[in-house]
Amino acid sequence: MMTEPLSTLRLLQHADSFFPSGAVAFSYGLETLQAESRLAGAAGLECFVREQLVHRWRTFDWGILASAWSADGDPTRLAEYDRLTECMTLPAELRAGSKRAGAALLTVHTELGTAGVEAFAAAVERGDTPGHLTVVQGCAWRGAGMTLEQSALASVHSLVTAMLGAAVRLSVIGHLSAQRVRLAVEADLQAVVSVPPPDIDDLHSYTPEADIAVMRHQHAHSRLFSS
Repeated sequence: MMTEPLSTLRLLQHADSFFPSGAVAFSYGLETLQAESRLAGAAGLECFVREQLVHRWRTFDWGILASAWSADGDPTRLAEYDRLTECMTLPAELRAGSKRAGAALLTVHTELGTAGVEAFAAAVERGDTPGHLTVVQGCAWRGAGMTLEQSALASVHSLVTAMLGAAVRLSVIGHLSAQRVRLAVEADLQAVVSVPPPDIDDLHSYTPEADIAVMRHQHAHSRLFSS
C-alpha cells in the first residue's frame, strides 16, 4: 500500500502543468470570448472559472472522475462512463479535444507502466470506446496510487491552471493577475471537492456561454487553441 507522502508526491506530479497531459490545448471557449470582446478582463475571467467549477465540474466531471476511479481498471465500466461523457458533451470541439487529450494521457501512462490502464488503452486504440480525458484521469490516477480525494484535487487544479494559462497566453491577464484570480476562486475549489460526487444517474452541466463560444470557435479566422 502506498504511503501518504508518496501518494501526495504523485498528486503533485500529475497535477503539475509540466506533466504531458494534453489539457493545455484547451481554452474552454475563452479564445472566442476574448476575440469577440465579451470577456471583461480579470473580473470576467474569475466569473468564467467559477462557473466552470460550479456548473460543470461539480455536477458532471466530478461524477465521471469518481466513477472511473472506482472502476479500478474495469474496461467495461470505464467504457460505460466514456459513452456517457460522449453523449453529454454537446460541443463537437470539446468532444474531439477531450478524446485527443485522453489518448495522449493514456499513451503516457501506458509508457510509464501505470497499473490498470492497459486494457482500457487497448479498447480505446481499437475504437471500442472514445477515451475521454476525465475517464482516463480517473483510471490512470487510481492506477498511479492516488486516492479519490487526491484525484479530485488534481482534476480541479489542472482545470483551473489550464484556464488561467490560456487566459495568459491570450493576453486577457498577466501572470500576477492570474494568481489573484486563482486566490479569488480558492473557496470555490475547496467547496466543489468537499461535496460527494454526484450519482452517475444525476449528472448534468449548464455552462451555455462557454459551450456556445466553443461551438463558434471553429469559425474563427485564426486559432491558438483547439477549443
